[in-house]
Amino acid sequence: MLFQTLDNKNECVGIYLDGKLVYDRIPEELTKTWRYASFLKDKDIEYASVYSLGKSLDDVCPDHLSEDWSNISSRLKAFFLSFNEAKISLDENCFFDMVPERFLLEYCDIKNEITKSVFQNFFRPKNYRFLVDLTKVLDDIKYQKLNINPSELGNRLGSSRARTYIKRMKQHRPNIIYNTFGTKTGRLTTTRDSFPILTFDKSYRSMLCPNNDYFVELDYNAAELRTVFGLLDIEQPRNDIHEWITKNIYQSGMSREESKKKTFAWLYNPMYNNEPLEKVFNRDKILEKFWDGKQVNTPFDRNIRADHHHAFNYIMQSSTSDLFLRKMIDIHDKLKDRNSHIAFCIHDSLVIDFAREDRDIISDIVEEFSSTSLGSFKTNVSVGKNFGDMKELTWKQS
Repeated sequence: MLFQTLDNKNECVGIYLDGKLVYDRIPEELTKTWRYASFLKDKDIEYASVYSLGKSLDDVCPDHLSEDWSNISSRLKAFFLSFNEAKISLDENCFFDMVPERFLLEYCDIKNEITKSVFQNFFRPKNYRFLVDLTKVLDDIKYQKLNINPSELGNRLGSSRARTYIKRMKQHRPNIIYNTFGTKTGRLTTTRDSFPILTFDKSYRSMLCPNNDYFVELDYNAAELRTVFGLLDIEQPRNDIHEWITKNIYQSGMSREESKKKTFAWLYNPMYNNEPLEKVFNRDKILEKFWDGKQVNTPFDRNIRADHHHAFNYIMQSSTSDLFLRKMIDIHDKLKDRNSHIAFCIHDSLVIDFAREDRDIISDIVEEFSSTSLGSFKTNVSVGKNFGDMKELTWKQS
């Protein structure tokens, strides 16, 4: 049965169902709604916002509802403005407690009609289940408050640049809010009201501390290059990929850094010619498998409009992102019922807020992260008491 949630927070259970408002319990007959809410985690629900691939209610509103939706949306914005002026935090209060019941009924009724229209006019994405699982993981991250401690900057606190940066960071809420649909390739972005983890200046990362005992960071060695290996069914090197390429492809005694520079120039520039690399990594073969001349169709069921110039990069970047995010979901599942939890991710780097009592599972987590559908990816493991002072460990993968 079609329904709407009245708030997204786990502690704010409110449902609009069959023209009525239901509080503090979740009816069994729920089947379809607009967007995920934390208290629906264990329910098998279809989400229209995922069907629409992140479009807003404004974007998908049918023409015959546009005037009514515009009016009710204006009233909704007025409520939000009043909350802001009164310094009422919706992080600490349930939305449905702050507005008249009559408004909730009108708002949810129109929202129901828009939601019904989406289910009637949009196809269920092939990667729907993955997108919902990812939404649930990112929702858990959203409600974890960051431990921001400027005193960890030590002597750098005395500089005016540091004080200015800290002041700017304090203007953001201490939560990371990712946008699942922020890019066409599937790479995550953050929302405007999120802590800006993706652009967080490396000079000040030490002020970000774990809530448990330490951070554990997992990231792939040359993730996008390894994706190319996997897409071409080439066995993954167990050692550093740039050392492997230097030894097995260039065979000229060049340094690792020079080899890396040449390889990345070829990888990210479709006009760059590198004959030794092309003999091993045939870009045309990848394009033949995953590009139909108009659209990229990745092995992870993502479809992206692309011309020839962008097609290879879209295949590589999107496949790497989806591979990584699937492993993040797997790690999240492994940490269920543990004190350790995923703190955040930065592209293909996963950072876990680790509790000392969970040390028994660290090897399993690294192994899980490394074991991908495109082969065993060499994983770098770093540990630190804050995010600016991470030390890489020597880790022997099985």
